[in-house]
Amino acid sequence: MLKQDLRKEFSQKRKALIEQEVEGFSRKIHDWFFRSFPVHSYATIHTFLPIKHHKEIDTWLIINTLKKDFATNIVIPKSHADGTMTHYFLTEETIFEENQWKIPEPFPSKHLESSVSEIDLVLIPLLCFDKKGYRVGYGKGYYDRFLADCRADVLKIGLSIFEPVEQIKDVDTYDICLDYCITPNKIWSFL
Repeated sequence: MLKQDLRKEFSQKRKALIEQEVEGFSRKIHDWFFRSFPVHSYATIHTFLPIKHHKEIDTWLIINTLKKDFATNIVIPKSHADGTMTHYFLTEETIFEENQWKIPEPFPSKHLESSVSEIDLVLIPLLCFDKKGYRVGYGKGYYDRFLADCRADVLKIGLSIFEPVEQIKDVDTYDICLDYCITPNKIWSFL
């Protein structure tokens, strides 16, 4: 299927979910992540913050476990109108504001800004993915641009409520393949 058709189909599937389902899926993905990856060996982990009204995976479960049980730096993004993102360390002093898409973002503070080169692992939002590791997001290209700037060895992990589709037919040269994708039922590897 084409990205635009997949975007429409999986947005509708997400809308049909109830809050308790999203919570359950988020918990399962959280558990897979901490059971399956050597989280303690990554100094800096980048994660998206969930858009609740889009019924995204609740990454706050992962963030709270990282803060409680690991000596890991957590980095979160702030998007800009030009399609780029700036990345900030999450601290107890971080103040949030919602952007025009109702995404919670850190209120900028220069002393908390992270360099992309510091990031070791990225948790990536998506609507769906295919069996080759390509993803469909919301279509703005923020994560493809960001991932292109990351170190070659950064670990790229998608988080998906749904299992993969067979193939995304209109993959572009700038689309970056995931290393793994965690669903409520299993971890898909593309290495």
